[in-house]
Amino acid sequence: MYVVKTRTQKKAFIMRRTKEEADKTRETILDTATALFATNGVTKTTLEDIAKAANVTRGAIYWHFKNKTEIFEALHDRLHRPFVEMIMQDLERDHDEPIEQLKDLCINLMLDLQKNEQKRQALILFNIKCDYAGELSIYKEKYRQEKKKALKLFAKYFERARDKGKLRDGEDPDMLCVAVQCFCKGILHEYLDNPTDKVFAKKIPILYERFFSYMGK
Repeated sequence: MYVVKTRTQKKAFIMRRTKEEADKTRETILDTATALFATNGVTKTTLEDIAKAANVTRGAIYWHFKNKTEIFEALHDRLHRPFVEMIMQDLERDHDEPIEQLKDLCINLMLDLQKNEQKRQALILFNIKCDYAGELSIYKEKYRQEKKKALKLFAKYFERARDKGKLRDGEDPDMLCVAVQCFCKGILHEYLDNPTDKVFAKKIPILYERFFSYMGK
């Protein structure tokens, strides 16, 4: 049955559709910028390059972002925020084996990375391609502190393991957090250096299993 919409309903529909289209354009710009930044570097990529590759106008880019560095910061936020939220959500569970819980989280993060091309490109950009020189130098310390705070959450798993009697006597949760950080960074760098190496990708869960097996009782 055909339903005649009121003027208010029509206006709400148009506004919702417009917002959805704007959000889609913004994501297209970010996806395109990720690929170009990761391939060519941030400095060598222009807004014109992004607009052309994304099949949008320069005006569309300026509608969402003031400049190229704002796109760069939005990319970092899009990558970093879900990572923190995933850890926070995982920490809401009262797991009987916190170290096992952290191990599973790390493995799942890597498995998700293997399926997500955009996330891989973003990590290649921030961990390998970007030297944070010139106009990007202001972000180096800021991102380092954000990463430090996020990875510090790993210590909570070890603190819970200690409280549950699942941690070896004398182990320091903060030191174990540093160990996990270094191990994860090494695994990530090796994977991003050659993401098509399926042999190494299959070894990742095994490497995590062995690494975490030395921490619990």
